[in-house]
Amino acid sequence: MVERALVKKRVLVVEDNELNLKLFCDLLAAHGFETDAVRDGRDAYGRARAFTPDLIITDIQLPHVTGLELIAEMRGDAALASVPIMAVTAYAGLGDEERIRGAGANAYVSKPISVARFIGVVNDLLEAGPVGDSPPRASSSAVA
Repeated sequence: MVERALVKKRVLVVEDNELNLKLFCDLLAAHGFETDAVRDGRDAYGRARAFTPDLIITDIQLPHVTGLELIAEMRGDAALASVPIMAVTAYAGLGDEERIRGAGANAYVSKPISVARFIGVVNDLLEAGPVGDSPPRASSSAVA
């Protein structure tokens, strides 16, 4: 029987910008994570259910379905509700962090990303494990 610690953690990455998607997936792969890339937010929910990720990273500004809508949809699904979610956005204005926190994200990272901070937040979320009944955590650059 293979121990869970030896199994690669699975990260679903939802990002419509091809360069950012490649960057995030390459960084995660270089750090030993298995990734699944989704370019269209309309496909993210179904892919999340099929891929069963340990972490979801989503852009907030997506065409067709916003990252906030996507986060709320995943939080409302029993199979995905406990999966930590990291929101990534280039639009970090007043009130954005509260909206992202309110939707259910556990961490919030603004673009352009710092590679070390990005991987640090990913590791922090995965070490914290599944989301429980406590209120979601969010921060402008780290897990609160």
